Amino acid sequence: MYDIQLFYYLCIAFKKLIGMEYIFQRKIYQQLRQWKQDNDGRSAVLVEGARRIGKSTVVEEFAKQEYKSYILIDFNKASERIKSLFDDLMDLDFIFLFLQSIYHTTLYQRESVIIFDEVQKCPMARQAIKYLVQDGRYDYIETGLLISIKQNTEHITIPSEEDTIEMYPMDYEEFRWAMGDTATLPLLRQSLERNRSMGDDLNRQYMRDLRLYMLVGGMPQAVSEYLNTKNLRSVDMVKRKILKLYFDDFRKIDKTGKIGRLFQAIPAMLSHGVGRFYPTAIIKGVGADKMEDLLIALEDSKTVNVAYHATDPNVGQPLSEDKSRMKIYVGDTGLMVTLAFGDKSFAENVLYDKLLADRLQANMGYVYENLVAQMLKSSGNNLYFHTWPKDDKHNYEVDFLLSRGAKICPIEVKSASYKSHVSLDAFCKKFSSRVGNRYVVYTKDLRHDSETTLLPIYMVGVI
Repeated sequence: MYDIQLFYYLCIAFKKLIGMEYIFQRKIYQQLRQWKQDNDGRSAVLVEGARRIGKSTVVEEFAKQEYKSYILIDFNKASERIKSLFDDLMDLDFIFLFLQSIYHTTLYQRESVIIFDEVQKCPMARQAIKYLVQDGRYDYIETGLLISIKQNTEHITIPSEEDTIEMYPMDYEEFRWAMGDTATLPLLRQSLERNRSMGDDLNRQYMRDLRLYMLVGGMPQAVSEYLNTKNLRSVDMVKRKILKLYFDDFRKIDKTGKIGRLFQAIPAMLSHGVGRFYPTAIIKGVGADKMEDLLIALEDSKTVNVAYHATDPNVGQPLSEDKSRMKIYVGDTGLMVTLAFGDKSFAENVLYDKLLADRLQANMGYVYENLVAQMLKSSGNNLYFHTWPKDDKHNYEVDFLLSRGAKICPIEVKSASYKSHVSLDAFCKKFSSRVGNRYVVYTKDLRHDSETTLLPIYMVGVI
């Protein structure tokens, strides 16, 4: 169970405003503390993730609270003079003196940290990490986008003195913290451990809370907007701006717009229930090698979560993954909702009200499936699924497979009826010796159906 005091202890009042945006408690803060404690300057740490998930904010807050002083070099706006410092490392004393002078900050040996923000904009600074760490005077934290980092490392030596932490949009527990609720997730963990149902009244409340998370999402700017305005129309406008930023980034990587078209097609592909992502149905006339490059670039952007097909489901799932068969989910479900229903402006429909009240007629199974993928990924799980023939025209499919100890735990996601779970039952019969806990994830209260746990979707993050 997470101790919230560990994340920011006395550093933040829970809803402290910086301008118009909040600083939120994030679990990655504790990971950074662990890195600092364990490494004691022997390595730098690279925090990577998609745009607008709060990397810079949490890293700077960590520097403020955990060090005597810090310098943050934002390579998006750093001068060429600052960037050129890292071209020649013969005189580190001069580099440190120059930085202290420019940033009007005193650095203290083993008590200060230097942050390379958006390090992909200055590849030589990343290469310099090896020698800066060896020097040993200060700690170093980098932030960046994996896709841009890869593009800008062709001619540099990647430092081995570098740990990596992946960061994601705010998970459901972090979202509840932002809403002022620190009690729900510990209660859900306790309920699952004791196999105790919540009751229909609480389940309805928890599902409403979860639907709010589905609509707002985990992008800190969108959450800030909701807290400031309680207006879902304003939140939707923020998310549209983030999506535009993503599409602009895709254009920088691929001027033909093909990556953006793949991303745009994710909701439709999921809603059709085709069982896998078919890029050739979206983009015609592209060779296999080029298509693979586009898909890798999309995955590296961290805007998506990718599940690969496990051909032989077992605890060593990477050994049997088929990278040619995948399912792709939007990394943040709040963005996915806006992407899926972005054909109209917010004012022209009542989508959000209907979603929040669970009165939308459209099949919402694919939205729930996207949310489950996000919750599993942010909990540290790699995503796999398994499908196999049922007959000449139909397939069985298990949506997600988790490794737990020496067993695998299959998950089938349901948005409506839970009376039958044919694919899950067939999977457990076929791989009976390998199966541990088995789950049907759905919208009702915690129950058991023989050996199957019927799990409310809001509990996915605690399994």
